[in-house]
Amino acid sequence: MPCYVETAMRAAVVLFPGLNADAEMIRTLELAGAKVRTVWYGDTSLPSGTDLVAIPGGFSYGDYLRCGAIAKVGPIMEAVKTHAARGGFVIGVCNGFQILTECALLPGALTRNLHMRFECKDVFVKTAAQGPFTPDRGQILRLPVAHGEGRYQASPDVLARLHDEARIAFVYCTSDGAETPEANPNGSAENVAGIYGGPSKNVLGLMPHPERMSEDCLGGRDGLLLFTSVVNRSKAA
Repeated sequence: MPCYVETAMRAAVVLFPGLNADAEMIRTLELAGAKVRTVWYGDTSLPSGTDLVAIPGGFSYGDYLRCGAIAKVGPIMEAVKTHAARGGFVIGVCNGFQILTECALLPGALTRNLHMRFECKDVFVKTAAQGPFTPDRGQILRLPVAHGEGRYQASPDVLARLHDEARIAFVYCTSDGAETPEANPNGSAENVAGIYGGPSKNVLGLMPHPERMSEDCLGGRDGLLLFTSVVNRSKAA
């Protein structure tokens, strides 16, 4: 009898109460070629063979205390940490990024936007480092943001280390790639829009929503590039 080998990336989308971008995340991962399952925050393990864990955006637990501060102690997060520590891929978008910083999978913190307003618009970001989700440096993508606490902050030592280790994944920029204060929607330090963590840049957190710019009917496909990149990386491995 023929032997069939599973080649599709296996992704798990983590659901917390209050998240609202899970449907788009699932849809985009499937468009990129991944086989997707959902995992509830109260679970204590990931599905067998999980390659990628995705934490969508939204407002977990209503953003009480601090954004992501309650979600970080959800039972599933221990399994996510173990997955990341052994090199498994993890992506956290918007509130997912906040959760990853709260549970120390990524350094720094996401704080109130500098101008104290909720931002909801399309922005431009530039890939600043190569990694599983960003194969090419210098790519300019148009992606939506929707956040009130998206200002990335970190100590000078942490920022220096992120630079030295090429772990700044995305920076806010103009349509032609200039990293200006005007292109920064929230006052993030050094225009940081996303960073890498983990032993092999296998953990990515970013504030813009690539899953909301993944089909022509949504206004473009720039965001799909992140997911096809990591899916292709998984196939190559």
